[in-house]
Amino acid sequence: MSRQYFGTDGIRGTVGQSPMVPDFVLRLGQAAGTVLGKYEADGRRPRVLIGKDTRVSGYLLESCLEAGFTSVGVDVVMVGPMPTAGVAYLARALNMSAGVVISASHNPYQDNGIKFFSGKGTKLPDAWEMEIEAQLALDAPCKSSEELGKAKRLNDAAGRYIEFCKGTFPRDKHLRGLKIVVDCANGAAYQIAPAVFRELGADVVVLADQPDGLNINRGVGATYPDFVAKAVLEHKADYGFALDGDADRLICVDGTGRVYNGDELLFALVAERLHMQGKVDGVVGTLMTNLGLELTLGKLGVPFERAKVGDRYVFEKLQAKGWQLGGESSGHLLVLDRHSTGDGIVSALQVLRAVRNLGKPLAEILMPVVMLPQVLKNARLPVGYDWVNDAKVQGVCEQVRAELGSNGRLLIRPSGTEPVLRVMVETAERDVAERLVDLIVESLPTI
Repeated sequence: MSRQYFGTDGIRGTVGQSPMVPDFVLRLGQAAGTVLGKYEADGRRPRVLIGKDTRVSGYLLESCLEAGFTSVGVDVVMVGPMPTAGVAYLARALNMSAGVVISASHNPYQDNGIKFFSGKGTKLPDAWEMEIEAQLALDAPCKSSEELGKAKRLNDAAGRYIEFCKGTFPRDKHLRGLKIVVDCANGAAYQIAPAVFRELGADVVVLADQPDGLNINRGVGATYPDFVAKAVLEHKADYGFALDGDADRLICVDGTGRVYNGDELLFALVAERLHMQGKVDGVVGTLMTNLGLELTLGKLGVPFERAKVGDRYVFEKLQAKGWQLGGESSGHLLVLDRHSTGDGIVSALQVLRAVRNLGKPLAEILMPVVMLPQVLKNARLPVGYDWVNDAKVQGVCEQVRAELGSNGRLLIRPSGTEPVLRVMVETAERDVAERLVDLIVESLPTI
């Protein structure tokens, strides 16, 4: 069965257009609740935790999910605005059947999405998502009154998660003496992230912590690193951290205004563990991970493997290998001995842990790595267009691959979160990469 609704990170779309409409979201709650009920032991009533980011549409979708779940006998606990990783943590800590996050991550406010976590705090496997899709095609009649689920709010959810985040930082270390800028993207972490860094002793400058339902990710956050970089320089801060709307990805800036992406931050975590533990079993990246990181890890004797794009696939490969460190260039980092999923706040603390334990600034830690220039462009294609079987496009791709040879990479893939085709070229010379990407994009019938 092919996927109709689930992408690489749940279900996502523009609110008011299918599938992000009330009727579908209610039915999704019913379908997911029905599937969860099949796996509960000893007849226990399923319990689901629901969190959201700060989009105005979160109120609507939260109500629809609550109605859908309770109508099929699932109890619901709502926590309000909460980072994606916070929902994952609380689902595990509170012994829930599942966690649900209402968020479209780094997308603009017009979009929203729904993603699921297991009771262990991990993304649902593909098989479960396919089962939910199959259930969506069937009727899920409302239970009788005595079988309906109940709903309540968890008032101390933020405090619980703040304490968890702080617990991932060494007890014998602190952040006193550091000035840190935190860009909350007007998103789910707008209250939590500043509290974590302050309670660990940092002097914190907070940006984009005034959400109004419409300004999430608007010119701020992890997809606009220049915003936090400018603030770091203005405030003469040591580091700046930019989160996205649901705070599961991280971009870092140092005191000079230099921006570090996920590949670079991942190497910093590897370097710290090599120093403290003497070895790292292995690292998982994605098809987008910079070749420079792979080559550097190879020189250090650290095994490296690539997964499909999407932190869920990085997680699955880490689990299969028994490794702990992985991530994506976009800033999703997985540190599985700290958390079961990608967490921007926890990732920032692990970067600062590396700085403290190695006794070096981030730029010095990263000196062994030479990242190759990557040029990525998104192309919006006409509905129904099949680029794979377009002879003209494939001919241009072969021409590009021939020119790159063994000195670079071409990667073309449909986005799992947006209706675009991503075209990436990686090679030693940026102007060459830009020319070759343009060559391919210009061959596509974009809209």
